Amino acid sequence: MAHRWIAPVPGPVDSWLFVDEPVRDPGPGEVTIRVRAAGVNPADAKHVAAPRPGIEFPVPIGYEVSGELAAIGPDTVIGSGAANVGDEVIAFRVRGGYASAVTVPAEKVFAKPTTLTHAQAANLLLAGTTAAEMLFVTGAAPGETVLLHGASGAVGVSVLQQARLRGIRVIGTCSEERADEVARFGGVPVRYGHGLAGRVRAASGGPVAAALDAVGTDEAVDVSLELVADCDRIVSIASGRAGELGIRSIAGSRPESARFRDEVRPELIALAQTGDLTVPVAHELPLSQAPEALRIIATGHPGGKIALIPDVP
Repeated sequence: MAHRWIAPVPGPVDSWLFVDEPVRDPGPGEVTIRVRAAGVNPADAKHVAAPRPGIEFPVPIGYEVSGELAAIGPDTVIGSGAANVGDEVIAFRVRGGYASAVTVPAEKVFAKPTTLTHAQAANLLLAGTTAAEMLFVTGAAPGETVLLHGASGAVGVSVLQQARLRGIRVIGTCSEERADEVARFGGVPVRYGHGLAGRVRAASGGPVAAALDAVGTDEAVDVSLELVADCDRIVSIASGRAGELGIRSIAGSRPESARFRDEVRPELIALAQTGDLTVPVAHELPLSQAPEALRIIATGHPGGKIALIPDVP
């Protein structure tokens, strides 16, 4: 039996149920993971808050985990190659990660970077692949200066690290309290709020080639449009106004985004293994406190990622 969170019907996190269910044995092309940490992301709650086409309830919650292989289906290898029971692994774009054990497609499972804790590894890929796609679709290139809204958030911190590795200069908006965090990961911190465009101009010392919006505020959209000459080089993961303004938006549920994010997983895992990509973790909470974890995320200022930790059997 495994402890797991499900959304029985569309609704808020307080409507979720923490249940005990049997763990399905893995078939060909599947593995069972004993979960040591589950990553927590805003999408976990957003995607079950209301009815969505093609989604049938109850829905198991959670898209990424870190743990150990508990069972391997017949004639099966994982996404990173051959593996054995007991190996430490991560899985991304799975269903039901908020659990003590989960059976998932083996192609979505990779050897865990040894440089990361389980809490860090469980939060590596959703934010990391989103950040990689934002840089990709805007065509951010070495030597260019880009504007990043929400630089101290989970996606923002991954953008900062990946951009620094590519020689891309990032001006990152944040609160005064988070400026040191943005600078630590290679960004030029600029306080958001009234007068933001002027502060970005002063910090850039030249043209802003692209803008990446990880917060979705009207300020982020308006300042991006004011400072970036080519609208095709603005991307948002959060703005409801993006479409009406001709701004590109991306989401993991879209086929083109899903393909890119699947393809970039090995690159990000390799960067984590060499120590070039890390994941700040602010809180580790028991799996039973998943609703509280999502409430912390909803404040917009968790100070780092949150991991849910199942009781070790």
